[in-house]
Amino acid sequence: MTVLSPEDEGKFLMDAEAEQIGIVTEVDPEAQVAYVEPDADVAEAIVQGLGFGDADSDDIEVPSEAVATVTDSELRVSRDL
Repeated sequence: MTVLSPEDEGKFLMDAEAEQIGIVTEVDPEAQVAYVEPDADVAEAIVQGLGFGDADSDDIEVPSEAVATVTDSELRVSRDL
């Protein structure tokens, strides 16, 4: 089971084919949900990684069960969201 933490904020969310879905803007560690800004750019990734961003209404909710792997720079889902 993948465990999500606030350290995952600012990472890219990738699909199973290594296509970028968006940027993790916020992680709720209690609910084990990552909030992802779709089609974000590298500048937004830096802002989120520094802890200056928050989830907003257009973010995608990604439960930890959908995340197959976590690296230093990305979360990868095992199936389409």
